[in-house]
Amino acid sequence: MTRVAIELSTPSVDQLVEVVNALRSWQVEGLTMQLHPGDLGWNWQFGAEATAAALRTWSRDGRIVGIGFLDSPEVLRMTVAPEVRHDAELAREVVSDLSDPRRGVLPAGKASVESPNGTRVQEILTDTGWSGGEAWTPLRRDLAEPVETEDLRVDVIGLAQVSEFTEVHRSAWDSARFTDDRWHAMADGAPFADARCLLAYDDQGVAVGGVTVWSAGAGRPGLIEPLGIHAAHRGRGYARAICRAAAAELRALGSTSALVCTPSARAAAVATYRSAGFERAPERLDRTRDD
Repeated sequence: MTRVAIELSTPSVDQLVEVVNALRSWQVEGLTMQLHPGDLGWNWQFGAEATAAALRTWSRDGRIVGIGFLDSPEVLRMTVAPEVRHDAELAREVVSDLSDPRRGVLPAGKASVESPNGTRVQEILTDTGWSGGEAWTPLRRDLAEPVETEDLRVDVIGLAQVSEFTEVHRSAWDSARFTDDRWHAMADGAPFADARCLLAYDDQGVAVGGVTVWSAGAGRPGLIEPLGIHAAHRGRGYARAICRAAAAELRALGSTSALVCTPSARAAAVATYRSAGFERAPERLDRTRDD
């Protein structure tokens, strides 16, 4: 039998839609949480060229079977197609590419890989000396039944509310990076066709929190990324209310479940999602190479 080579590549801008569509098709109920089109969609704020440059794909016989996203130069978040989750040949090739700086995925020195629990890639990373790194808590809310929302005004934003949305985000995350221009760049990306940004208002009409939700299409799990409360309005239960509104919006978009993943060290965030009806999945550890 002829062995089909596995090809590692960095997609061009013209190939981004193909990558996003592959990732959409891999979102299946019953699998552990994995890289989602919304992760790429949020990064699109930096532009299509930057998003393409941050991606790596593994293809076999012309078909994409693995996708990696460089969240930073030293951190790769990746997944593989559901039917090859246990494919040892693919996993060995992927781990070789991740381990060798000459392959152009991760640099020499300290680096981390986030991959779904139970995949052969994760197992071989462990077997070859990549140790357990940062702990993450995935959470899921089933959307088979309607979501009971709270008495808080939550709007799907239009163009007139973009500045309010970005201002809330900058305050919530104590970062000046998310500008109106970056929101528009994000909204121009292919994943945003299945996304919505929501703003919550108090009874005085003041914007107090925001969230972006990403559908992968009807009948597939959707993602919450990110959710934040304005620094001046914390501690009043808004996060739980916005979280429930986000889940309801994903259900309206046809999602079968709402997913979110947060560092386990953020105990308050985990508690908020639990209070909004999300259930914890088994904790996941990054795989880290120290040198």
